[in-house]
Amino acid sequence: MSELVPAGKLPAPNPIADDGDELHFCSTCAFGSVCLPAGVDKTALHELHMLVEHVGPFHADDAIFRSGDPFTAIYAVRAGMVKTHLLDDNGHEQVLGFHLPGEMVGLNGIHPAKYPCDAIALDTVYVCRFSFPALATLATKIPDVQQQLFRLLSADIGKAMQLAGDHSADERLAAFLLGLAERYAARGFSSTAFRLVMARADIANYLRLAAETVSRVLRRFQDKNLIRVEGRDVEMLDAAGLRRLARNLLPG
Repeated sequence: MSELVPAGKLPAPNPIADDGDELHFCSTCAFGSVCLPAGVDKTALHELHMLVEHVGPFHADDAIFRSGDPFTAIYAVRAGMVKTHLLDDNGHEQVLGFHLPGEMVGLNGIHPAKYPCDAIALDTVYVCRFSFPALATLATKIPDVQQQLFRLLSADIGKAMQLAGDHSADERLAAFLLGLAERYAARGFSSTAFRLVMARADIANYLRLAAETVSRVLRRFQDKNLIRVEGRDVEMLDAAGLRRLARNLLPG
């Protein structure tokens, strides 16, 4: 999944969830685990597949949905990266998260019945659209689908809580890099070399730090041989060292 690059350069991964077929979701998909249990009825599974609509491409800065739009669907990122954010009345941005291939976007629209934030493509993005009314109906027929929805909602809440508390810039950025690495690894991609598609300013906003602080901490991590940075490409050199830094933010 990486392009060839000149010697001394980091690879430029381009992960995409594109290995699904009529009987299986893409291996990276948030609903991929629903395909695995042997006891799932194939007819019911086909119904779930019928709910999926491939949408895209979206290009950088295109909106997949906007705050206030009626909530009708949840989206699984198939390729690219999606940023969710809020804009206040003065136009100030609050970054809520970054979504990788296989991850869901729009779950926080279930309760208010409208999307409470914008979902913006950071590069070329393709998504799978799941009609939520139809998905909710199907979830009553397939326990695996219902359980997966609950797991996705729980994970979404957990991500939001991770930034709570008084933590240093080093702790926050170390946890952020480790989290990205683990999320890529969970989807079969490299956990040691990946691209920071999002801008430094977006990372800083998400971590509640100043942009210059993020750049300074990245340089410090590089000087300590924890990571290697080249442009937007990052190579993890000492994950154990990063875990020691981020231990107060990592699950016990």
